[in-house]
Amino acid sequence: MADKSEDEYCRYLRKSRADIDAEQRGEGETFERHERHLDELAKKLGVNVTKTYREVVSGETIAQRPEIQEMIKEVEDGIWAGVLVMEIERLARGDTIDQGIIAQTFKYSDTKIITPTKTYDPNNEFDEEYFEFGLFMSRREYKTINRRQQRGRIDSVKEGNYLGSISPYGYTRIKLVKEKGHSLAINTEEADIVKFIFELYTIGELNDAGEYEKLGPTLICDKLNYLKIPARKSELWVTSTVQGILKNPVYIGKIKWGSRPVVKKRKNGKVTGQRPRANPDDIILVDGKHDPIISITTWDAAQEIREQNSIIRVVTDRTLKNPLAGLAICGECGRKLVRRPYDNGYPDTLMCAISACSNVSSSLKLVEDRILDGLKNWLSDYKNKWESNKPIEKVHSDTVLNVQKNTITNIEGEMTELEGQLDNIHNLLEQNVYSVEMFTERSQLINKKLKGLSDSRDAITKEISKAVQREKTKKVIIPMVEHVIETYYATDDIPTKNELLKSVLEKVIYTKKQTARWHGSLDDFEIFLFPKSPRSH
Repeated sequence: MADKSEDEYCRYLRKSRADIDAEQRGEGETFERHERHLDELAKKLGVNVTKTYREVVSGETIAQRPEIQEMIKEVEDGIWAGVLVMEIERLARGDTIDQGIIAQTFKYSDTKIITPTKTYDPNNEFDEEYFEFGLFMSRREYKTINRRQQRGRIDSVKEGNYLGSISPYGYTRIKLVKEKGHSLAINTEEADIVKFIFELYTIGELNDAGEYEKLGPTLICDKLNYLKIPARKSELWVTSTVQGILKNPVYIGKIKWGSRPVVKKRKNGKVTGQRPRANPDDIILVDGKHDPIISITTWDAAQEIREQNSIIRVVTDRTLKNPLAGLAICGECGRKLVRRPYDNGYPDTLMCAISACSNVSSSLKLVEDRILDGLKNWLSDYKNKWESNKPIEKVHSDTVLNVQKNTITNIEGEMTELEGQLDNIHNLLEQNVYSVEMFTERSQLINKKLKGLSDSRDAITKEISKAVQREKTKKVIIPMVEHVIETYYATDDIPTKNELLKSVLEKVIYTKKQTARWHGSLDDFEIFLFPKSPRSH
């Protein structure tokens, strides 16, 4: 644990939902207002605030809030004498596990929590109880507010309002006039594309024989991309987007809610949100306040075709089948490649799921073999470079390390002198030698210098840590890659193969320009390996 400075405090700022609503009503920026209050509090108490954590992301749990994670780590390390915060519920409103983490972190590091109404001393039994009770009540209040908001959302949906933050393709989200909530207004240009998609699906397009031929979602995608019609967020249309449009009842003036509710589950010590398909009886489907884009007749025809073309898949085995899952990236469009199985005995292929992408598929087995060969070549080069540079690196790293350590010693010496000066100006203020204005000016100047020195010390410390980590990694990465090469073909378990590759690779970029059907060979493709960097291990 680092030596705790009795003069160093930090402050933690986080917006509540009420703060966000107040900002939207024009009541001022929350962080600025809270900073001003905490500055006044620090001045009143005579404490030096040298760092501010601003939580700009909204998250119920500690895992979702990066700033509090960093603050907790520094509190654990004993860096801060205290933390200034507007209310204790700003620290944790999550479940009892999160609240326990907060309570224990401050207790065992002997770090105070200072609010405008009360200072909590973790070594004071009554303060500890009051603090824990405050966290409990804040969690209870949070759950009450959340239930009220959920009921409000459902009531709003049943009134025909649109609750989504992003409007569906073909519409623009608008604020309702003289009433709460939002609705949708037709975006004429996009609405024409929606009608075009439904017409291609239900009526089709004229072929050379003068007959109408209906197009499926993938062919509609190809048609839209051929016509250079941009999608909402990218240049290319994908099949899933067209499928989503064809089954979205918003286009007949309906509002649908609750079809994919978030269900929280705890796995491997982490809480994650999943979106399983809801029971049809739990789905809300009502008339919306917006105008439809397509007719009921067209909608019914589209749903009938979807039902006729649907394939009932009975999934009996959900184990991983692609050893390159999450690793192989398309060199043309940047999307993750997928495995395509065949029922006729033809070997599995690796392909881009986007039909408009020009990247050509290859045998999955051939790509695997190329990756293992690439790892062998990379390992050989890595070993040679390491062995040849080892004597020079050792001398160089020792010299750099000595310089860095001496610099930190000098910095800490300067910081000690400045801290002595800070104590001195406090005494001069008490003896009325310094005016408040002079004291403020001098203390701000010294604190600025201290902050600069502290930042320099932290940066050098991180460099030392990174150098030590790199040295450790060199000794670890070689046996790791050797283990992958030796083990990969010794097992038939696909999840194990996937884990082996992910242990040493960040990603693999795959590109193939020409199909082997008419020219070229089956292995005429390029791959680029991205081994994990030292800090990844």
